[in-house]
Order: sequence, then C-alpha cells, then structure tokens
Amino acid sequence: MCSRAARAPGTDGFVYKILVVGPAWVGDTVLAQPLFKRLHAKHAQLALDVLAPAWTLPLLRRMREVSEGIASPFGHGELKLAERLRLARALAQRGYDQAIVLPNSFKSALIPRLAGIGLRTGYVGELRQLLLNDARRLDGPALPQMAERFAHLADAPGEPLARPLPPLSLASSAAQRAALAGRLRLALDRPVACLCPGAEYGPAKRWPPAHFAALAARLDDAGWSVWLIGSHKERGIGEAIAQAAAGRCRNLCGETDLEEAVDLLACAQLVVSNDSGLMHVAAALQRPLLALYGSSSPAFTPPLSANARVIKRDLPCSPCFARECPLGHFDCMRGLTPEQVLEQAPPIRPDAVRA
Repeated sequence: MCSRAARAPGTDGFVYKILVVGPAWVGDTVLAQPLFKRLHAKHAQLALDVLAPAWTLPLLRRMREVSEGIASPFGHGELKLAERLRLARALAQRGYDQAIVLPNSFKSALIPRLAGIGLRTGYVGELRQLLLNDARRLDGPALPQMAERFAHLADAPGEPLARPLPPLSLASSAAQRAALAGRLRLALDRPVACLCPGAEYGPAKRWPPAHFAALAARLDDAGWSVWLIGSHKERGIGEAIAQAAAGRCRNLCGETDLEEAVDLLACAQLVVSNDSGLMHVAAALQRPLLALYGSSSPAFTPPLSANARVIKRDLPCSPCFARECPLGHFDCMRGLTPEQVLEQAPPIRPDAVRA
C-alpha cells in the first residue's frame, strides 16, 4: 500500500487533511476565510481544521469550509512547552498532511513541528525556518492586504496570487435569527440598524459615544430600530450611548455570544462600526456597512464587501496605528460628525425588513 503522502489528494477516496493555525483576533479570523475557500478549490476532498483561541471558535462554526475548530489553550506570550507537547501528540493522531501557520510567531509554528506534520507552511520570521519546511518570504508591496497574505499560502511557492479573492460568507439562517430575536424580545417590524461601538485594540479606533448616540437618535427619527452590538467589555459604552440617546436604541452589548452576534448583524439593513472584529463579521454577512476608520488603515484590513463603504478623515497624522491618540486631540474620530455618517446611510426601502 502507498502512504498518504505518496498519493494525490482527492484520488481513490483519499481526503487531504490540513490544520490551519489560526489568528487570535476575530477580524483576522474572518480575513482568513478566503484562504479556506482557496484550499477547498485546490483539493477535491479536503478536511480543514483550525487551531485557534476559544473565543474565535463560534465564528469558525459559521464557516462551511471548516470541518472542526480546535481550541488553543495558550494565552498571548505563553510558552507552556509541556502543554504544547501534549496538544501536539493529540494532533499527531489525526494524521494531518499539511499545516498552514498564519500567526508570525515562533511559538505558533511549534505545535505543527512537534506533531510531526509532514508539510508545514508559513511566512519567514522569528527563526521559523527551524520549524517550517515550506517557509515563504513575504512580498509586502505585492500583497498589501492581510487577507491576500493569508490566501497566498494556499498557492505553490512562486505562484502569483489570483485576484479577486473568494468572497466572504458566514452562515445565518432565518430560524436562527428568529429564535434569537424571540429570546431577546426584539421586534423586526422596522428596518434594523446595528451600531458597533467597540474596538478591542484601543480607544483610538473608537468613534466617540456621543457621536454614536446622536446617530442613533437620528436613525430612530428616520424609522430605524437601532441596536448596539458588542461584547460584555462594551457594556458600559453601550449604556452611555443608550442614555445619551434617551433610550432610542437598545443596548445589546454583552447579551449575546459571538455566534449570536452573527445572527443579530444578519438581521440588519445597516451596520455602522468602528474598525473591529464585528465590522469584518458584518462584511462577511454582506450587510450594508459604514466602516469608520481613525487610527488604523483600510489599506491593510479593509472590509471585504462590495456593500461596505469606508468613512475616514485624511489627516496628516493618520493612520498612526496607536492605541490612544499620541497628539491628544483625536481629531480623526471626533471630527467625523454624525451628520457626515448619516449622509452615507442607505434610504429605507419598503421591502427592507429581513426575517
């Protein structure tokens, strides 16, 4: 009998098995989906598992390309060599043919090497040549976007990246949306605008709560139901916005997990979001999206959707990529008015309500 590695993937019932070591951020996880789709296009029979932090697994469950999400137990900067060895031994039993390592750290490439996975693909950095036997040199100018850099790892070395990338898509059924709306007692008789006021990276990426509140009030006046979406960490921001808007929006921050947040956003006819993980989720759901950029740049991590519109101020000091405004004025976000954002909102159509 020939070995797995000696046979061509997709022949004689052979299923090619790939382990992707996934990113730690929600938005980056969404941006990895074009890679997943490219891998399925290249392998007729593919089982694709993703090793990633537990908080990203609900999102991976909504990607049809992913066979299984496997929780990584390691926090940022943790080595825990003995625990990595135990996990590697367990993964070795699954018989992966290839590992693709998306994070750029040495530690992220360690488990595939310890697991003895035959082909280990990733970009050069942090002495990873010791762990990767398919180490690629990144051509940053040729691949300016993170999603492109991820997707290019599906190609053979030296092969040019085919554009455009496959479109993003997250699953959300009418039954899932209706069940969640029932649990949260949300009416769906008006068009829904979802506002996403958080950004995990830091305050410099967040539009001021007062601006969100003013926008919420104006949207309510225009006939929209306005929901504030975010994690429990944004609960306080949501409360401040709801109070400033005199209760004309519903604060749902912290009332759902990430998988349920997918269904909330799928109900929307408009999403207004900072550059955040939920912004990328809304883009993957192909919702009409207004993406607010301040300290960050849409050149590297844009919302990958034809239904998205980037709104930003082109100031000499931005993008600075800082967590807090280094100059103290925060003009990139403060100077972006609710009126300017509202001008970009689509009109309400009679058929806009989505069940």
